[in-house]
Amino acid sequence: MELKLNPVIGRREVCFPSLVACEACFLRIQLFIIHCSLFIFLFPLLGFAQTNPVPALKMQQVYDEIKTPYKYGLVMTPSGKDKMIDSPSIFRYGEAWYMTYIVFDGRGYETWLAKSDNLLNWTTLGRIMSFTQNTWDASQKAGYIALQDYEWEGSYEIEQYLEKYWMSYLGGASEGYEAGILGIGMAFSDNLTEVKEWLRLPRPVLLPGDEDARWYDNATIFKSTVIHDKEKTLGHPFVMYYNAKSKEANRAERIAMAVSDDMERWKRFGDQPVIDHKTGISGDAFIARIDDLWVMFYFGAFWKPGAFDRFACSYDLVNWTDWEGDDLINPSETYDNKYAHKPFVIKYKGIVYHFYCAVDVDNNRGIAVATSKDLGKSVLNF
Repeated sequence: MELKLNPVIGRREVCFPSLVACEACFLRIQLFIIHCSLFIFLFPLLGFAQTNPVPALKMQQVYDEIKTPYKYGLVMTPSGKDKMIDSPSIFRYGEAWYMTYIVFDGRGYETWLAKSDNLLNWTTLGRIMSFTQNTWDASQKAGYIALQDYEWEGSYEIEQYLEKYWMSYLGGASEGYEAGILGIGMAFSDNLTEVKEWLRLPRPVLLPGDEDARWYDNATIFKSTVIHDKEKTLGHPFVMYYNAKSKEANRAERIAMAVSDDMERWKRFGDQPVIDHKTGISGDAFIARIDDLWVMFYFGAFWKPGAFDRFACSYDLVNWTDWEGDDLINPSETYDNKYAHKPFVIKYKGIVYHFYCAVDVDNNRGIAVATSKDLGKSVLNF
């Protein structure tokens, strides 16, 4: 029998040498159980953000592939000071390139079409979604082309579904800049390049007031992009990414997901956004596939100064690793010295073209492009 200091209770006590080792083992087992319990409790909180992360080296390789250090400048400007141009979608049809884009004229958004032979010089063709009367989307129809070939340096052609071409669009009845209740509608046409009104489903497919609205999209819903995932990674062929604002105090804007089997009926996927910076704006996703990686180009605003383009990568379309390095695009020129944001990025004949919305300090708004190779400078100005 010995008199020893028990470190657990902080006093000396009588103990038997033969039992000291057993007591130490018992304490170690207790500590192990506590550590396991903490891990089990914390794992659900950590797992969502850390599931299947893309390694830093891989992220750097993607950045090196997609970066566009040469700003060519403006390629589309509004016809007058009372209008603003925004949100380009670029696609290939035949031997030409086409762009859908949106125009704000004070009342709301309408969708227009332009054409180019070289991705730098664009000619306006006409309007393809216009204002209407007494519809849920009377004053807002901001369209974004859907079902595009998302392979990096691929065809960039638009696929048909049920013998139709499709666009998702931001819609709403209220007049003003992104005013009132906004939701997502679906439009379709039998012709991609003809200047005529696209037909629309009579009702929105996602609204902030839906019964299954989530905490992050219950205030308003903005831009969307829709891809055809032929592998049905999530159990559905059509996957939508959209940015939405919540009713919470800071009203942050985040990127979330929805899925569909028929392009008409959509349901939200998951209970959390996939890109969330907790404050400011994260939005306007554009999806590409580079080898075994999905790449999401998106813009950020106000969670650090200004508005700028970023990217994230994923192996499974759900868990995204955010790039932590330099912006892909940020304000630097007279034509984009307020905002440089809202990406649409393609690679054609070895050159990366990063189209984006350029806004100057006088709030002139147009479409600019930056490239991976120096192609000179645009002569367009606001």
